[in-house]
Amino acid sequence: MDSTPAIHRAAADGYAKGADTYVRGRPDYPPEIDAWLHETLGLTAGSTVLDLGAGTGKFTPRLLATGARVIAVEPVAAMLAKLAATQPGVRTMVGKAEAIPLPDASVDVVVCAQAFHWFATAEALTEIHRVLKPGGRLALVWNMRDARVPWVARMDSIVNEFEGDAPRYYTGAWRKAFPHPGFGAMDERHYANHHTGSPEDVILNRVRSTSFISALPPQKQALVDERLRALIAAEPELRDQAVVTVPYDTAAYCLARLD
Repeated sequence: MDSTPAIHRAAADGYAKGADTYVRGRPDYPPEIDAWLHETLGLTAGSTVLDLGAGTGKFTPRLLATGARVIAVEPVAAMLAKLAATQPGVRTMVGKAEAIPLPDASVDVVVCAQAFHWFATAEALTEIHRVLKPGGRLALVWNMRDARVPWVARMDSIVNEFEGDAPRYYTGAWRKAFPHPGFGAMDERHYANHHTGSPEDVILNRVRSTSFISALPPQKQALVDERLRALIAAEPELRDQAVVTVPYDTAAYCLARLD
């Protein structure tokens, strides 16, 4: 029997239902990430990188652009199918962070983009340590809406009301998994980012792509949509605009395997 932890119900249900919306609603990453992948993580042609919790592959093209060989592991089959369809050169595998289907010391870098908060446990870190080569890197990346902007904070409050017990990056609970044996100190970087497009995509579809929102019953999803549309109508920066910009902060963390 599989003794690894089950996928959180918000991820299993929400992401399976909302894979298409995830593709449309999620922001890209800032250009500074490309230099970080090369200079901090050391990714080059000849490297092997594991995209762990890869989802639909939103971050995967950044990894491919380094020239590295990319392996994508994701527990939600519907999301992995989207990645496989758009990135046929990537080796894809269904799997969990607590039971990675790869040999010991087989990858140079493990990247968790928008994912680590789902499996921020000692068990997952021990498994990540196992598949990393000595001297390899663990990288954690998140795009977070910049709630210092008042209307963004109001948008977040609508979303957060429905989070229940779903793990979230913004709470900082994921940090409790560190320090962990075999990993060095955490290097932390932040980059300004933004998501520009129609309000339907960068606000409504972005929120709909949130796991626990996608898992809501239809009447509650409609309520969230209604409240977001009211926010758009009340905010001068958003009202009657065909194209809007949501500000983001991209956080990038790196830890080295020490032994």
